[in-house]
Amino acid sequence: NKHAFPFLLLFLGYLVKKMSPAAPTIAPPRPPPPLGDPSWALGLRLYQALRSDSGSVNTLFSPLLVAASLGALGEGSAGNTASQVQDLLKPAAPSKAGAQAGELLSEALKSFTDTNGTSFHLHVSSAVFLKQAPAFSKEFVKKSQSRFRLQHQTLGKGDSKADLKQLHDWAKAGLSGLEGAPLEAEIKAKAGALILANALRFKGLWEREFSEGSADLRTFLGKKYTKVVMMHRAGLYRHHEDVGHMVQLVEAPLWGGKASLVLLMPFHVENLARLDKLLTLELLSKWLEKASVTSVAISLPKANITSTLSLQKQLSALGLTDAWDQKMADFSGVSDKSKGKLHLGGIVHWASLELAAQAGKGDLEDEKVEKPKLFYGDHPFIVFVRDNTTGALLLMGALDHAEGEALHDEL
Repeated sequence: NKHAFPFLLLFLGYLVKKMSPAAPTIAPPRPPPPLGDPSWALGLRLYQALRSDSGSVNTLFSPLLVAASLGALGEGSAGNTASQVQDLLKPAAPSKAGAQAGELLSEALKSFTDTNGTSFHLHVSSAVFLKQAPAFSKEFVKKSQSRFRLQHQTLGKGDSKADLKQLHDWAKAGLSGLEGAPLEAEIKAKAGALILANALRFKGLWEREFSEGSADLRTFLGKKYTKVVMMHRAGLYRHHEDVGHMVQLVEAPLWGGKASLVLLMPFHVENLARLDKLLTLELLSKWLEKASVTSVAISLPKANITSTLSLQKQLSALGLTDAWDQKMADFSGVSDKSKGKLHLGGIVHWASLELAAQAGKGDLEDEKVEKPKLFYGDHPFIVFVRDNTTGALLLMGALDHAEGEALHDEL
């Protein structure tokens, strides 16, 4: 009967709808693995080098920005200088596409810039400053601007105090008015010095909003015990527990799924010294791979991590040695008339990460949560921000201390 056919279709459509789950809990596709990415390779090694200094607190930096700035400078160098930069940026395993480090970094910078304003609010600047030297070559300016978003600046003729003020003013503008902490290491730029500078300010917008009890202060058990506002949310998250190493990992997506925060925390209250030493890219990759979607109740302190770093000591220890030496450095591609005077005079870095409750714009249905695992962030943890399209590592840092009313010293 031809009249019955449309009703049959409607009925079948109704059945299919009834059988389909209302809110599928299919895990989003995993980003490209960290082992094939230069920002992760440099990021983990640089993090450990920074944390080997027992005085480091709330370390935070952008592996992607440091790697991209070094990549730009590497393309303007030759000989041993170029080889040492390439070794720093070599991924732990070749990328599936067989892409070169420069291509991967350029693509990741573009991806983060495109996602700005939806998954997060990001203010970012990278520059190379030149002290009393011939102008940058046009070819270097063009390539490093288009591929690595590098600005080109000249330091004034003043002394190191004047240079420092110029760098601070530049960083403040890059951080959209935020006053970064002063640099502890003095920058003494001689004639021909190149200073690489990065400034980044980040605030993620969660996929689903956290609730915060501003009247209900909890204790954060960090370097100092402080009273903080805690933010809470129970939902479906990728999660993994490594019982042998007593570490748990949770991945919280940001709005639109283009980026996520990965948090790594010891099971028990302790400082991060043990986890810092334990952390390798291979182990972290294994944890990320094993993480599966499950019900998790996450509690995090409302906090700001800010960090100002000079990276010369750490990058030298990781093998970047010739670049700092006026006699050995070869930056012949950076300036046409450099005649061996150009050398690296400093790599300085300002970064800020805000942990807040806010989500992106739009309403998503709440997930069905059953017997959630607990991720209670009332003691130090490590945080990563990664781009889910390219897999690149935008930020890596440690929350050792949360600002708040002090109770008494402990860890």
